[in-house]
Amino acid sequence: MKQLPWLEDSGGVFPPASEAFKEPNGLLCAGGDLVPEILLSAYSQGIFPWFDDDQPILWWSPDPRMVIELDAFEPSRSLRKLLRRGGFTFSLDTSFAQVIQSCAAPRNDDAGTWITGEMQNAYTALHDLGFAHSVEVWQDGVLVGGLYGVAIGKQFFGESMFSKVSNASKAALSTLAKQLRRWDFALVDCQIANPHLESLGAVEIARSDFLNRIAAACSRPHAQCRWTLDADLVKP
Repeated sequence: MKQLPWLEDSGGVFPPASEAFKEPNGLLCAGGDLVPEILLSAYSQGIFPWFDDDQPILWWSPDPRMVIELDAFEPSRSLRKLLRRGGFTFSLDTSFAQVIQSCAAPRNDDAGTWITGEMQNAYTALHDLGFAHSVEVWQDGVLVGGLYGVAIGKQFFGESMFSKVSNASKAALSTLAKQLRRWDFALVDCQIANPHLESLGAVEIARSDFLNRIAAACSRPHAQCRWTLDADLVKP
């Protein structure tokens, strides 16, 4: 039986993604820690952490990989109508802590969360360095939806989203996609397939294709700072 590699003080040196397990799909290695330099190294190699509170840090790189192709992204007619009439306003990087805490809150069908306190602290550190970003959806001054993820160069790696009112997370993703396209980003990493992402137009691509594309995108410069949404996207 294949042994799962264990990272001690790896300094961000991971096994090649091609060595990940086929079952469970994408499990690559365990151990290490969540300091910024290791997280950034992982993301730039198409690897992300995903584990429960009672597990060691587990690192993944599934094949295929779910992505949103920004050039092809087109909100549905119903979503465009919602953006015009839903009473939403949008922002970037104004309430990162609140967004990640809301993403971490247990869902109606799940008593637990994989966004542990350790994970929240790690991504907050990336946010403070200008690498992790949040999208906020507001309604009557209340945060009702959003998402967060990591950006390296011109590549955005989505992590999690939440909705407190219907379709707020869809509205967050649509708004982010518009802004990223204006900044000449090409791809949003969605990690693992699920019906919600598929309904938004996400597709699966081969891991080898994904790795080639993010290598190019991560090397393209983009401002490492707090993001600001274009004024015309704040209130559609």
